[in-house]
This record gives sequence, structure tokens and C-alpha cells, in this order.
Amino acid sequence: MRADLHCYTKLSHSSLGIDDLITLAQKRNIEAIAITDRDCQAGIVRARMAGERKGVTVIPGVLFSCYDSKRNGYADILCYLADSPDRLEGLCRNNLIAKKRSNQITTIKTAKKYPITPELISKCATGATAVYDHHIMHALCECGMADGFYGKVYEDLFTAESENNVLTKVSYAAPEDVLNAIHESGGIAVLAHPGLYGNFDLLEELCGKGLDGVEIHTPFNTQSDIETLLTFCKGKELLMTGGTEFMGMYSKSMMSVGDILTPEADVKALMNYKTKMKKRKATAEKLNA
Repeated sequence: MRADLHCYTKLSHSSLGIDDLITLAQKRNIEAIAITDRDCQAGIVRARMAGERKGVTVIPGVLFSCYDSKRNGYADILCYLADSPDRLEGLCRNNLIAKKRSNQITTIKTAKKYPITPELISKCATGATAVYDHHIMHALCECGMADGFYGKVYEDLFTAESENNVLTKVSYAAPEDVLNAIHESGGIAVLAHPGLYGNFDLLEELCGKGLDGVEIHTPFNTQSDIETLLTFCKGKELLMTGGTEFMGMYSKSMMSVGDILTPEADVKALMNYKTKMKKRKATAEKLNA
């Protein structure tokens, strides 16, 4: 099965709506995609219906933002195939509230540097559950103050190394709390793009707390990261996933749905994982009886 297990929609990071994303996947002969909007599950039902019409299997998912206070950095955890997704709504809501509080400060800081209005930024984020950096960059491009979403202006505003950055800490949920919430919902927890934030120490820690898998194939892991993670996952018997992290025109490089796929054996392992775990638990209970 040709599967891209990390795709955003206009509800979060992407410029493309749900229906257009499904159509694009169909046109590119992608058999399955996972909708993994950040801190948002609102598009899953519509996506699955659209997928049924187009012959594309939609795997329900969500990407949860985390703040790792022990290491003073961010992390992301993917949830797939939750049995009770309603149990995750509180986590989504709290994370989005934290993001919106941060948005207000970031927007004010940006407006002090460039003559753009919060209203224009909100307009560029129409349909999204929160304002992200690419929405601010979109507004700047609209006003002719930036020549692209990820050029010099972006580096100046949104990289920690820049003295002029407008970055604001977001008080997201702790990784262990996200992990517990995913398992309580009957979902599968996968640490997303560990290479993006350098979450390798966190990975070791979460493995001891029941992490189910790691995202291996992603634009944000280097080849060295991938080789290290493959060895690590095989040794720990963890699931391995991958995807483009599709964002439409907001992608940092030219990349379309399905340009990065999860190997078929790994897709099967993900889809059969909960059945496997139930059998393993039943066997252990018999042995301990």
C-alpha cells in the first residue's frame, strides 16, 4: 500500500483544504494518507467520507504539540487510530488555547517591525484553528515585504539565532501527559520527526513509558538520523512511520503528497499493531494466571 502517514490540511499547517488534498492523493495514486493536523481532529470525519468517494483510505490521526521542560524544548507526538478520539479533545483545546495566547504576543511583535495588521494575518489564517508562522509570512508576502515564506525575513523573525526574532514560548502539554492521553484514548503514540527538535534523549525516556513508534521517513530527519533511528527502532521493536508532512505551498521545499512514503511492511505493522498488542497481553495474562 502506497501510504503517506503525515499530511496536514488547511485546519492547521497546510494551504490545501481536505477535499483538494484527497483529490491530489488520488491523482498521484496514493492509496492511503493519514490526516494529522496539529492539535486538531476536526477534519477526520469529512476526510474519511471524501476518501471513500475517491478510493483513498484515510487513516485518522492528530499531531500533538509538546513542551519538554526537562530539556527546555519542543516535541511533537503523533496519534494514530484512536478508539475514543473524543477523549483527546480536551488536550487539543488546551494546546490551542496556549497557542492562541502566544499568537497574540507574536502578532504584536511582528506588527511593531512591519506595517501589517492583525486583521490581515487572521485573514491569511482563515480556516485554520490557530495562527502559525507561515500565516504571518503569508501576510508579509501579500504586502510585498517578503519574497517568500522561508527567505531572509523568515530567518530574521522565526529562528532562535536571530536577535530580532518574534518567537514566544508556548506552554504546550508535557510529552508524558500527551503519551498517557493517547493511550487512554486507545490510540498509537509515535514520536514525530525527532531530528527536527533533536528529541533523541526524550525518545529514550518515552520508550520506557510505553511509546509505540517513531517517525523515521520525514523531510526533517537527516540521513544520519534515519540510519540511527532505524537501528534504534529495530532494537526496541518500535513501529516506524513516515510521510511528507504535506503543507501545500507552505512547505519549506517543493514536495507533494506521496513524495515520502511509509514502507508497506511498516504500514501493515501499524494497522495490525493493536491486535498484536491484545494477543501479547492475553498471552502474558495466561502465563501469569
